[in-house]
Amino acid sequence: MTPVELSRTVLRAVRRAVDDGVLDVVVPGRTDVMPPGPGGCGDYATNVALQLARPAGQPPLRVAEILRQRLAQSDGIGDVVVTGPGFLNISLRGSGDDLVREILRLGRRYGHADRPTGQLVQLHAPHEVRAVVVMDAVARILRSQGALVRTSCVARPEPAWTDVLGVEVDAYGTSEAPAPLDVNVRPVPVGPAGLTRLGRDAARWALLHPAPHDRPRISDDHLVQRESNPLFRVRYAHARTRALTRNAADLGFHAEPGDVHPRGDTDTDIDIGSDTDIETAARETPVPETVVPDVTLLRNVLADHPRVLRAAAAHHAPDRLARHLVIVADAVLPFLAVVLPRGAEKPSAAHRARLALAEAAGAVLAGGLSLLGIDAPEHL
Repeated sequence: MTPVELSRTVLRAVRRAVDDGVLDVVVPGRTDVMPPGPGGCGDYATNVALQLARPAGQPPLRVAEILRQRLAQSDGIGDVVVTGPGFLNISLRGSGDDLVREILRLGRRYGHADRPTGQLVQLHAPHEVRAVVVMDAVARILRSQGALVRTSCVARPEPAWTDVLGVEVDAYGTSEAPAPLDVNVRPVPVGPAGLTRLGRDAARWALLHPAPHDRPRISDDHLVQRESNPLFRVRYAHARTRALTRNAADLGFHAEPGDVHPRGDTDTDIDIGSDTDIETAARETPVPETVVPDVTLLRNVLADHPRVLRAAAAHHAPDRLARHLVIVADAVLPFLAVVLPRGAEKPSAAHRARLALAEAAGAVLAGGLSLLGIDAPEHL
């Protein structure tokens, strides 16, 4: 079950509670599900009970219990636990496999709207380099969510902004008819000195990663290939996932969602007696299995990607997407070391499942970088 499908399941539970006469509320048009916060559990959490408590005229915990009973009876739901003031924490059956399959099916478009929403958005920026770059990224994110976007600038963008930084503006100049446009993209400005020297990818990251109210830091630190550079970690994590796909093909296996943990008897003892050949015993000794890191955080941040895109679009905040990509990269990098077989290991179902999860993370990183107008390299 994907986050979108789970959100619909939650709304159906609300509808059943209303139809049963135990809740007197208007069923909301949508509700968000997200990874559980501190003190939570399971695969996803929702605060829908807290949202409905006041209109229902009931305590949040009572509303949560009403919804918990109905959610627990839904297909694909393993368990529902109420925590805190009324958060519903939901565990799914087969959730990890379904999530990875959904991401691999959609690729870079995972988290995008599946059809136009009819929303029309006019973005208008001052003649300032950061504002124009932020507007360009906001337009890309809004379009991914089904909006029709038109961008404009009060004056013609400088050639370096379009040629080097890759910004695209639909129109420029001041329109007096039917009415002047109000500037609605206004981050803290930055001087253009040194920006073009960084190149497109590093310069755009330097302008987009900080929140709009924060002043960007324009320096060569965005170019260095070390862990202290968030952009390097994001692009390196993507390049590693692509390298794993190539290496797996060389080893004769491909990605297939499933259980990333190995199965089988790893504690078999072989008694080497006088009638047993030493070399035969060595061949029959099980290969020690690789210890796989906990992938719960990785799956949770991948599942959270559609919500992050919606929030970035709603708040015109590409920095939210940039920070999310850093979280994804930091979650997947420790896992990548165990994707391929080691030593005498043979490719197994667990290796195919790990490769699928790695490729899913790579797709999220590539899609997010693309929306920021930054290249996702195959090699790094």
